[in-house]
Amino acid sequence: MLKKTDFPIEEVVTRGVAEILPSKKSFLERIEKGKIRLYLGIDPTGSSLHLGHSVVLRKLQQFAKLGHEVILLIGNGTVKIGDPTGRDESRPVLTDEQIEENFSTWKDQASKVLDFGLIEIKRNGDWLDKLSFPEMIKIMAKTTVQQLMERDMFQERLKSGLPIHGHEIIYPLMQGYDSVAMDVDLELGGTDQTFNMMMGRTLQKSYNNKEKWVLTTPIINGTDGRKMSKSFNNFVSLTEEPKNMYGKLMSVADELIVEYFLLLTDVHQDEINKMSEDIGSDGNPMEWKKKLAWEITSMYHSEDEANKAQTHFEDTVQNRQVADTAEAISKQELEGKTALEIVAILTNESSSQSRRLVEQGALTLLPSEEKVTDLGTVPDLSSVDGLKIGKKRFYKFV
Repeated sequence: MLKKTDFPIEEVVTRGVAEILPSKKSFLERIEKGKIRLYLGIDPTGSSLHLGHSVVLRKLQQFAKLGHEVILLIGNGTVKIGDPTGRDESRPVLTDEQIEENFSTWKDQASKVLDFGLIEIKRNGDWLDKLSFPEMIKIMAKTTVQQLMERDMFQERLKSGLPIHGHEIIYPLMQGYDSVAMDVDLELGGTDQTFNMMMGRTLQKSYNNKEKWVLTTPIINGTDGRKMSKSFNNFVSLTEEPKNMYGKLMSVADELIVEYFLLLTDVHQDEINKMSEDIGSDGNPMEWKKKLAWEITSMYHSEDEANKAQTHFEDTVQNRQVADTAEAISKQELEGKTALEIVAILTNESSSQSRRLVEQGALTLLPSEEKVTDLGTVPDLSSVDGLKIGKKRFYKFV
């Protein structure tokens, strides 16, 4: 069993932290004076949380366990504006009904990370929806258009000749005003939110003559090496079934093992340092990846479920066996079919998607593990027990 840590403040402000602005030194000096009030704001633009979201949620929980005043802010006010962060165009504006629908399952998922007995929930619609026109003008007068246009994505749009809408420009001001309304000392968020969070620092200083710090957490990559995102379908959901969670984690790149341990688990830093040294000295990354998959699966489910998921993975992938739970299919139905036709029949995917799957080597004959990558090839199924498409879809012949 790997050793765990309770994250003292020195580790809270270092491990899993990209940056503390304006400085870590001044923030630690503030912490030494007593408890702080901090918050994490989340716009309920979707109903599913994944491990990428857990990085900053875990940081929020660490501060809560240390006894600080922690707020989880639901952006039911700002989400009506639509933050363009990470997008080439503005997000669609959500209705109240859509916001509530998205948030309906959010707390249950987040409770896998957060202890809501230690955390207060607020909604910024409680103050943003009540702002008068003169108050809005006062907020907008706190900065300049030039400052607001410094956002990277706005500069990229200008270069590409893409539109920038007025409501997108005021989004950072509205998010920044949250810091004023709650009179906070610290805001947490991903590195993609740095501009918005620093606007809160500007407004907090202007309105309340008070320092506000910003702590950013890294954005992790998903199973395909790109930023973990639902739009890329490369994410691991917090509510993923144990076998799927374990299997998806086993598909991440070897170079992400140490980062995932650091950001997504409570495994002690000493253990992670040993692991990093072992992998760097030609150790077997597969064994460490299995420990990672087991650790995370047990966190969100149980040790028993993690053990079952590991056994399933070893049986279906490492031992090259077709799982007893694999979908039963008729060999006769697929005999004489091309690789493209087989994939299309089994997955019900479009022609273009089926073509992509075959060309990427997703179709595997079992138990030989032979991959079929030529679209027009008609596989000889006479000695084949089953098929695998991708890493997680198994089919056994009957």
